[in-house]
Formats: sequence, structure tokens, C-alpha cells
Amino acid sequence: MWGARSLAVIILALTPLAAMAQDACGGADLGGGTVASIRDGRTLVLADGREVRLAALEAPADGSALAALAGHHPLTLKAGPEATDRYGRTVAFAFPAGSVESLQESLLAAGRARVSTRTGGESCARRLLAAERQARAAGRGLWADPNFAPLRADDYHRLRAETGHFVLVEGKVLSVRTSGATIYVNFGRRFTRDLSLTILRRLRADFTAAGIEPGTLEGRRIRARGWLERRRGPVIAIGAPEQIEVVE
Repeated sequence: MWGARSLAVIILALTPLAAMAQDACGGADLGGGTVASIRDGRTLVLADGREVRLAALEAPADGSALAALAGHHPLTLKAGPEATDRYGRTVAFAFPAGSVESLQESLLAAGRARVSTRTGGESCARRLLAAERQARAAGRGLWADPNFAPLRADDYHRLRAETGHFVLVEGKVLSVRTSGATIYVNFGRRFTRDLSLTILRRLRADFTAAGIEPGTLEGRRIRARGWLERRRGPVIAIGAPEQIEVVE
């Protein structure tokens, strides 16, 4: 369980992010409410009956970290990148009363969650990814477990084993090719074995505007995040620029 010492670590980890307050995540104001219970690591229930899933996060089922931060406290909600999820839960960024730091940032900074595939915009992604990187570099929370470390793009055994899971993958891009409506960012030559990222061609302008022009990724080392699928070979569908970070 989490106590005062753990919360102090979170606050210290978030201090460098205070300067980015102007880039706070969230859209329209969705009102607020008091937390009645915690459903899991990224889902809470308000006293008015609303079930809220924290936007932009992938988190373990264990809700103890979220309970320590939000349990029975008033929150302000701001719209996430989608209104509701497939279960009808409100998707939102949640802020403790009087705080400019979201619960999402606190969980990421403590290493208790990972940034998901959709954050709602470039400035928000920058803020959340910074919190995640700090936690990973410090080995906090999930990042103390080597199983959560980014996978190597050439670790074929692990890629096969992680099919169907949310993953972070790092590697050097061998080639970028366009076929029909799809751009393929390839980490190897054998499509039945080597990992590829797929980007819909119609989204290219969005990636270019965010500084992630697909054609410039060839020969560069990148980190990608998303759900690992298996088609002819291992594939991660990339639908937003924040799913790709240029490492070097």
C-alpha cells in the first residue's frame, strides 16, 4: 500500500513538470465529483454514480496507487480524447481539487502506469511522456521490473510472446515503404518475422505537423508504443504521432 513517503516521491518527481502547466492535458470542463471507490488501476467511481476511466493511460489492475492519490477526494474532470469508452465509462483527465497536476501525471511519475496510444494532443503527450521517462530512468514502480522495459525490435521470441498486449518497443528503422493506403515502418526485411509499424497514409500530414515525418525515420532509432498484433508478422498500428518517440 502507498503512504506519505510514496506520495512525497511523486511530488518530487513532478516538480520539473510544473513549468509546463500551460500544456496541461484535457479539453472541456466535465464538472467534478467526489471519489466513492476505485475500480482498478485507472478507473474510479464518483459519488454521483459516474464511472470514470483515466484517459491516456495503460495501468495494471491493482488500484492501490490510484486509491492513495484519489480515494474519497474531490476531483475536477476535463474531457479526454474520446467521450466514453466501449463500456460507457466517461474518459477524462482528473485533477485533485486545487491542483494543476492530473492523476495521470502522478501515476506516470511514480511508475504506476504507462502512456497509452491516445493523449489528445502533442503538448499533452509531451507532458505525459516526460513523466513516464523520468520514472523509467529512475526505475520506479513498474520500471523496476525488467519485464516492463521496452522490448528490442529484434527480440523475435519476446515479440511473439507479447502478441495481444500493450508494449513499448525500441529499435533502428531499416526502411519506410508505402503500399496503397498504408505506410510501413520496417525494422527488418522479413515481414513474417520482423516488426513493422503501420500508419494510414491519410494521417501523414498529422505526423509531419508533429515532427514525426515517417519518411525521415529510416535509419533512426525510435521507441514505439501500442497493441502488438500478428498479421503476416508482428505489427503495431500507429494512429497518433505520440505513439512514436525518436530516441536518436
